[in-house]
This record gives sequence, structure tokens and C-alpha cells, in this order.
Amino acid sequence: MKIAFYGSSLLSSYWNGAATYYRGLLKALSHRGYDIVFYEPDAFDRQKHRDIEAPDWCDVVVYEATPDALKQAASRAAQADIVVKASGVGFEDEALLRALIDHARSDALTVFWDVDAPATLADLRNNPDHPLHEELKKIRLVLTYGGGDPVIWEYRAFGAAECIPIYNALDPETHHPVAEDSRFPCDLAFLGNRLPDRETRVESFFLEPACTLADQRFLLGGSGWGDKPLPPNVSWLGHVGTRDHNAFNVTPKAVLNISRDSMASNGFSPATRVFEAAGAGACLITDAWEGIELFLTPGEEILVARDGADVAEIMRTLTPPRAKAIGAAALRRVLAEHTYTMRAELVDTIFKAHFEHRTVEAAE
Repeated sequence: MKIAFYGSSLLSSYWNGAATYYRGLLKALSHRGYDIVFYEPDAFDRQKHRDIEAPDWCDVVVYEATPDALKQAASRAAQADIVVKASGVGFEDEALLRALIDHARSDALTVFWDVDAPATLADLRNNPDHPLHEELKKIRLVLTYGGGDPVIWEYRAFGAAECIPIYNALDPETHHPVAEDSRFPCDLAFLGNRLPDRETRVESFFLEPACTLADQRFLLGGSGWGDKPLPPNVSWLGHVGTRDHNAFNVTPKAVLNISRDSMASNGFSPATRVFEAAGAGACLITDAWEGIELFLTPGEEILVARDGADVAEIMRTLTPPRAKAIGAAALRRVLAEHTYTMRAELVDTIFKAHFEHRTVEAAE
């Protein structure tokens, strides 16, 4: 079957946290026989910061960020059996969604794939005139990269025919243990772009512990932190491309995951960073959120901090041998239960069930 997938970017992770998710899932789906074309706008300088070139498992169409180019790209949805519009494409999202619904064949499966469901649902709650209220009634399936039952129930309440979470996972071919790298030695590292609904939590979970632990070294990776006042024992690296994530994860004694406000409050939303770090065998410390135990066991495969004081206490007592043992346990767990191959098997089942149901309906 042919999939036309419209997202932010497959080729660049620059200001694009969904890149790893797209790559892992779509590569695994292609291995299951799907013919995939990924459409992404040339926006936010992402094409100047490519992490990968176009892969052999997916065709990539980069279109200009103009209304005419958008319309032309959307018209090609008519060639696909499955038409996917991801959230947060970044250029005229509402116009793109309407155009894709218009161009999709009547027998095609239309999918809204939400890579930031808590934020999308907040927009829907706060804006009764949001176009997605009406478009949801025309979309056959909503998939999300997290959220659990609260997201499912709310999407259904807003009119979605079906909503199913497809969680982040690990691609062992891209995220795996490597040798330590002289660029990244430190006690604790955090990788994340500076975003309004995460900055306060970064201050609490990362910068405040750094101030408390003046004798330890901290590394901060990600875009947007250039004018942020930092403690003297915190070094800012700027954007860290995906090709360096394995070394960034495996070299420090521990790495930190900090959820955005909406993800933390909603729960059941493990970031791609969780699986990237676990896949590299890193000792991961995460802020607390509901549902962690579904993915990694606290205290054995991941360390959980309620606040910055917990992070500081963990770092005071964490020994290198224990850190390595936690990282090794996390790696075993994600390889056994949380790979994109496994997630793609679920997606494949969902897609095939839809078309089998349509076939039965047509025969009746």
C-alpha cells in the first residue's frame, strides 16, 4: 500500500523533535512492504541543517513554504491508499489538512497523526472555532505518539472516530552503544531545545541542581539557549545533530529527560529521548510523569526525580558502576519490548484492519 505522509521534516532534526519518531516508524513500516512518500516544507532553515540525506526506504519531497507549492504537494495525496497529516508541520497546517481531506480518494484511509497530543487538545479546548473540530469528523483515524487513555477519551469526545497511541520507541540501527567521546565528558547532560513550556522545568531540574553541585560538570545541548544565564559549571553545546546523540548519551555518567509541561501533566508520553538514551545504554534520570513504569522500571532501568532537589540527591550518590548497571538494564528492556519494529507491527495491524473492514462493508 502507498502512504503519503505530510510532516515537519524527515531529513532534519533542527527544531524538530519528531524526526527520530518519523524515521524509526516509517523505516519499520517500509520493511513491512509499505511504499512511502514523505512531504516536508522547506521551512525554519531545516534543509540547511540536515541530519540525513533522503533514505532508500522512503521517498522525500521537499516543497517550498508557499501556498501554491503546498497545494501542489497536497494534490499528490490522491495517489495514496493512506494519507497521513501529522501535527506541527509548521507551515499552514490548517490549510494543508483541508487540502489533504479534499484530495484524498474516497477509499483512502485518512489519518491525523498527532506528535504533540496534549498541546493539540489544549488548543481544541481553548478554541471552539479551531478548524480541527470540524475536520476531525472527516478523518477516519487519529494516531498519537503518546497520551494513554486521557488522550483517547478526549479525542473521542471531540468527534474522532478512533484514537490509538503509537508510542515512541528505539531503532537499534541508529541508536546504540558507542565509544565515549571526548566532546561530552560530564556528570549530567541534558539535550533539548529551549521551549516556552519547558524552560521553567529545565531551570528546576537541571540548572538548580547544577548550582547546588558546583563540583560536578553539566552539559546542555539544544537550540535557543545562547542568551540564557548559566551556572559556571554548565557548558552549552548548541544544536547536537542526531548522528552525535549516541556519544552524547553514553559519555556522561547520567543523562536527563525533562518533559514539557503538557507532556508531564498528561503522562503516558515518553519522549524520543527516553528511548534514544536507553538504546545507547545510558543511565537516564527523568522527571516524574504518570505511566513511566509501562516503559522502564523506576530504580532499576531508569531513575525518577520529582524535582531539582531529587536530581541533586541522585547525582550526589550515583556511582559509575550503578549508572552503568542501570543503563545496561534499560538497554535490555527497550530491545525486548520497545523497538520501532514492534510499533510498526501494531500500525500495520491497524491499517489492515481498516481496509478489511471496508472490504466487508462493500460486500454487504
